[in-house]
Amino acid sequence: MKLFPKQIPVFPLSGVIYFPKTNLPLNIFEQRYIDLVNDVVKKDKFMGMVQSKKEGQEIYKVGCLGKISDFKKSNDGRILINLTGLVRFEVLKEKENAKLYREFNVNYDKFNIDLKKEEGTVDTTLLIDKAKTFFKRKGLLLNWIELNKLENLQKINTLSMIAPIANEEKQKLLEAISLKEKIKVLENIIDFYLHEVDFNTQTIQ
Repeated sequence: MKLFPKQIPVFPLSGVIYFPKTNLPLNIFEQRYIDLVNDVVKKDKFMGMVQSKKEGQEIYKVGCLGKISDFKKSNDGRILINLTGLVRFEVLKEKENAKLYREFNVNYDKFNIDLKKEEGTVDTTLLIDKAKTFFKRKGLLLNWIELNKLENLQKINTLSMIAPIANEEKQKLLEAISLKEKIKVLENIIDFYLHEVDFNTQTIQ
């Protein structure tokens, strides 16, 4: 396990997950997160992303550590960044501070698989076929040719990020340890939505 910070600033955002080996562009305009980004750029460029829950200040207990790979300030005070995903983490406890943003103690041990090279071959054909049907029924366009050029892990992580599914389902995908487990979870989620559509429209597959 590489040496990643055990205490990190965290950006909680509802409905947004991202994974290692993917990129997340962010438009920062709230003062607390402008402070966060300015601080980490001066330090080590590491920050965490987690999903916030629907009520109160609660967050999910698994997120992803990212490193700022692009940083631009706009004339109106906003900051535009690109965050490159490195490794997932478990949230241990929140650290009290006098800052506008939140910081947490985290642990990466459960997800050391994120730092290893993808081994073996995994057949994603069935999942991609189902995803094409799902996206089409949702009226969403995706460049499937370009997606299929990606390595399997990046391909499945990208689908997990952009799929039109519930926050809780996105979190299940984030917490799935291995690639095979992630494929199975995503396939089950898509099956649920496809069957729901079939039932509501009274069509038979």
